[in-house]
Amino acid sequence: MIFRQIFESETHTYSYLLGDEATGGAILIDPVKSMVDQYIQLLNELDLALKISVDTHLHADHITGSGLLKKNTGCAIYQGEPSRSKGVSHTFEDGDTLSIGEVELKAIYTPGHTDDSYCFLVEQTRPYLLFTGDTLLIRGTGRTDFQNGSSRQQYESLFLKLLAMPESTKVFPGHDYHGMTMSTIKEEKQFNPRLQIKGCKEYEVLMSSLNLSRPRFMDEAIPANLNCGSEP
Repeated sequence: MIFRQIFESETHTYSYLLGDEATGGAILIDPVKSMVDQYIQLLNELDLALKISVDTHLHADHITGSGLLKKNTGCAIYQGEPSRSKGVSHTFEDGDTLSIGEVELKAIYTPGHTDDSYCFLVEQTRPYLLFTGDTLLIRGTGRTDFQNGSSRQQYESLFLKLLAMPESTKVFPGHDYHGMTMSTIKEEKQFNPRLQIKGCKEYEVLMSSLNLSRPRFMDEAIPANLNCGSEP
């Protein structure tokens, strides 16, 4: 499997390219619109054809590159139920598999940050690879105060699903603001301050006290992302 992590510096967003060497097909997780030319250059250099562009959720901090990638490469756009976006090629649900050749992404429904948040697990590697979007960050978790977010649902997504995975599982988040590129389930259990709580109620109190500022690009990102990155 070909694997690349790509960083967009303005919004501190990570995208992930996974390619199947046998078929030459590829999947791109959480593309950013401003980075589309770079993705296409990398695809060409690696002799890969993009087949699937997938978003972990409806982003509020950047505009997805899925629509522009479909226009330039012919790839399909995948989003999880309950997707509200126009122009989506296919939707998926909890437990579904997105596959290109031997590359398989298992979709895990993890609401909380938003009501349409998903993570993706690659079980063909040892250790597993887990792409957590904005649900689990390195030493943090995604905010839960808009887009039908719920700290209770996020607690359940974290503690009943993600943290129940093997501790060696590698964690690849949707963002990082401190220069970290990856973690593991074991590290997050030990060192993530938002996970050092006694139960759901304590987590709800913690998340409600964050008093976070509004995402910088929210007013333009959400309408565009409801059209897969195109202007409404």
